[in-house]
Amino acid sequence: MTYIRSFLNIVALPLILLFIWFLATLGEESFFVPTPQLLVETFINTWTVDRFVGDVFPSLGRLIVGITLSILIGIIGGLLIGSFRWLRALLEPTLEFFRAIPPTVLIPVLMLLVGIGDEMKVSVIVLGAVWPILLNTIEGVRSMDEVLADTSRTYGMTKINSIRYLILPSAMPQIMAGIRQSLSIALILMVISEMFASTEGLGFTIVQFQRSFAIPEMWSGIVLLGLIGVILSFVFQLAERWILGWYHGLREIEQAA
Repeated sequence: MTYIRSFLNIVALPLILLFIWFLATLGEESFFVPTPQLLVETFINTWTVDRFVGDVFPSLGRLIVGITLSILIGIIGGLLIGSFRWLRALLEPTLEFFRAIPPTVLIPVLMLLVGIGDEMKVSVIVLGAVWPILLNTIEGVRSMDEVLADTSRTYGMTKINSIRYLILPSAMPQIMAGIRQSLSIALILMVISEMFASTEGLGFTIVQFQRSFAIPEMWSGIVLLGLIGVILSFVFQLAERWILGWYHGLREIEQAA
């Protein structure tokens, strides 16, 4: 019964929205907003195996590389900056300056520096997606219990073991929250980076549909992006439950008490 209720909670709102959309477009033939039936037919006809191989998979590859680099840079940099007060004080003004610059503004600069290939697109993703992970990691390290930190120093725990067994687990809930935010940012920047001087990818394809007035095909690309976002969210939730299983267990015990 619990699984059925969870499934209904997931699909209830999408089904309601689809029904409203169906009623709103019933008997209408708008050029700009296709009916659900037309959109489904267009989606099946447009996103074939060849289209996935030529446009979707390259985009997903750049997205995965960008997210992976953002996670590595954000966690390693956050652990270093959060662990040393003097380093945090030294870098904080510079970090605030670069964080305030929208990554999309840097696309022309990156095109000049690294070209218009995959390096530029991945760099745009990293420059935008790294900040939530980096800042959340810094705050997670700073919010660590001082009693535990003093105890680890008293028992002579090495810095590596302290990071592995104390600092990283303590900061991991906030790190995972930062990664969740970065996923949506990375997906947005993936699309935007492919709209500039590109010859393939989801962003390029959607823009081409719009420029050629293939409106149903354009909407099908937008739906595909939404589905990719939903899949990323579910994969992240599974990974989060596995990584933070101990944390959720403690929360359940605290709530039960």
